[in-house]
Formats: sequence, C-alpha cells, structure tokens
Amino acid sequence: MAGQRLPEGPRAGGAVRAAGFPEAAVRDRAARGAAAVFPAESAYGNEVFGAAAADGDELDRARLVPPVFVPLRLEKLIELGREPLFTDVDLATVIGGFASPLPLLLSAFGSTRLGGGDLAMAASRQAGRLGIPMVLGENVVPVNGYANALLIRVRAYAGEVPDGLGGVVVQQSTEDADAEVWNLVYSDPSASPLLDGGRLGFELKVGQGAKPGLGGMTLLDAAAAARVDGQYALTDIGSAEHTLRSGSPGTFTGEILRQQIRLMRNNFPRARVWVKLPPGRDVAEAARVAWAAGADAVTVDGAEGGTGWAPTAFLGHVGLPLAECLRRIGPPEGCLLAGGRMWEGTRVVKALALGVRAAALGRAALVAVDEDRSHGLERLVAALALEARLLISALGKYRPDALAADDVWPAGQLPLQLPVEAVPTA
Repeated sequence: MAGQRLPEGPRAGGAVRAAGFPEAAVRDRAARGAAAVFPAESAYGNEVFGAAAADGDELDRARLVPPVFVPLRLEKLIELGREPLFTDVDLATVIGGFASPLPLLLSAFGSTRLGGGDLAMAASRQAGRLGIPMVLGENVVPVNGYANALLIRVRAYAGEVPDGLGGVVVQQSTEDADAEVWNLVYSDPSASPLLDGGRLGFELKVGQGAKPGLGGMTLLDAAAAARVDGQYALTDIGSAEHTLRSGSPGTFTGEILRQQIRLMRNNFPRARVWVKLPPGRDVAEAARVAWAAGADAVTVDGAEGGTGWAPTAFLGHVGLPLAECLRRIGPPEGCLLAGGRMWEGTRVVKALALGVRAAALGRAALVAVDEDRSHGLERLVAALALEARLLISALGKYRPDALAADDVWPAGQLPLQLPVEAVPTA
C-alpha cells in the first residue's frame, strides 16, 4: 500500500472510546494514512523537531539503536546493484502457517457490543483486502448465534482476501466447546474455500491480557440474559439495566494443554492450531508446552491488552507487561505472536526484534474502523507499514526476521535479551 491514496469513506467517529490508549493518534492515522507518520505538513519549514520524553510501558520506553556497521546493507547493495532504500524492506512473512504481506494480524473482538455488528464486519472486509490473518473471538456463537455473528464475518473476509494470503482463525472457549463451534466451522461449506486453501485455523484460548485468570465478561440486558441463562454464570451487580455474564476461564495444566492440542490436531487435521496465552508468571513454560505439542502459533497477550469489559482492579494490577513476557520466553521455539497496545511501527518493530513473528491489532483496529468504515484500518496499516520499513532499514536490515534483540535498548538498562558474550565483566 506504499504510496497508495485511498478514497474517502464514510466516517462514524464516536461509537468507540479507548480508555488508556492513544485514541486520537490512531484516528489521525485512520484518516490520513501514511502522511500521519510525519509531522503535520504545515510545520515544514517553520518548525524544528527533537526527541520527546519517553512515556508508556517498558516496551514504549525502549529505543531502537541502529549500528554503525551494516553488513546486511552491503549484501542488499550487492543483490540490487545499487544503494538500498527503506522501500526495499520486504515485510512479507508466514504467521502461524498463513502467508501474510505484513507482520500483522487482526485480533479477536469476542462477543462484546463493540466487537459485533457493522464495526466487526467492516474490520473483516478490510483485513481481507489487506491479506492479513484474522482471529474471530470466543463466546460469539453462544451469545449471538453462529450464522449471525461468526459465519457472516468469515464470508465477509473470504470475499475480499487475495488468493494465497491470510487466513481465518476461530477461537474457542469452554462455552464455545459446548456449542461445538469448531465442528460447525470445520464442516460448513462456506468455510471450505479457506479450508481447502490451507487458510483456516482454530485457536485455543487459555486467557487474555486484560483479565488473566478470568473468563470472558460482558453486560447483558434482561432479554439477552434470559437467552443465555444456563450457558453462562449470571451475576446481579446492582444495576437496574444489566446483568454480568461470565464465562469459565478453563482449567489447564501442562498435560491438559498438551492433550488439548493433540485433540485439535487429530480432530481437525486440515486446520492450523493456535494457542492464546495470558500474561502469567509461567508464560514461558506454557509457550514451550504448546510448541512441543505441535501448535503452529502461540499468541501472548500482555497486560496492556484490551477488552470490552473487565474489573478495573485487573486493568492496572494483574498480569505481566508484554516486555516481561517476551523476556521470560526468550528466543521462541516456534511462531510467537503478541498483542497489547499495538498501534504503530516502533512498538511492533521492537516486539519483532524480541522474537515476535507478528503483532495483533485489537483496540487500534476497532478505533480505526470506527473512524472510517471503508478504509480506516487500511490507512492505519499503511502508516504502520511505512514506519516499520523506515525503522528496519535504519537498523541496516531488510526483512523482519533479520531483527535481533541487540537492536533494542531499554533506556538505562542492559538489552532485554543481552547475548552472553556481550555481558560486561567485572
């Protein structure tokens, strides 16, 4: 999409609010695309610029540090027969078994109000046009029905995605398993083109970043609560309008996770197998168990990950930050995906350098689509892709998989994964 100017589309701009998130910056990118990577054009020739104070979490505060000597740039020069530019960076990759033009995927929205309806449909269509994988969230079918909430998004995505790119990954929770969601999708003729093309996957959801240790939660009115009574736990929280609906977090040990993955591979041999982990203290062990059992991808949702509804105590006090999850996992043994406040190129490139294969866009995608139903996500991704190419090129590299931990320096600290030979001696 480099250099491509998308036509203006219908804007909504107001249905979604993203607490604790740079909503205004995301909306600007959804409206202006790649132009938003640079200062406002009106400032050109009238203003000079310098570094701003670092803010945010550890991953935000870390810096990307280019080397002086760039042997990979020399290799690229010889290959091209000219000096390489940032436009020569190839962002194409394979994400959990799916070919993608970018190291990005559309994260799951689940059954929350914001994750349904026209927002979700618009996001599905745009993700399809981009050719990036899309994850469909858990609890959608038991709450909103298979055809009305899940199947229409599969069709919307499949109708736009280019041949050979992308894929659809369907999450399943305990309640989804009771509804036999994976069986429904695997046997549905509408999903056959994706399945036949190797572009269908299933994701076992072990947890999420915003409320690790808890299942899915949402608020229901009286009619909706009556409809799912018996499927979910319903709790009176003293509201005159809503009842709290809670899903089960599921029960896992290392052996249970291994057996679940083996069951998925045996029952759905033509589908890719993904596992989504919460930011738990033993996240490294869980990731190793999943890869050893044959998972095609493991997604780690940092404590910065978003949600439609969660107890406020969890948002600031429960779970490991994404940077700590990546530090504990270390060099991954398989395809590692990461979510948690991913919305611009610097954070994504830092994560890629720390072993992540692709970044999951969740809140950023919803806000972008809310800003422009037709092209908001595409413009946001165009800005992110331009930044990623600029940053990777500045590091003297031309593919995401060439990035390494020594490209990242947390201010005032040793690198997150310092090579043994580089550790200073006394």
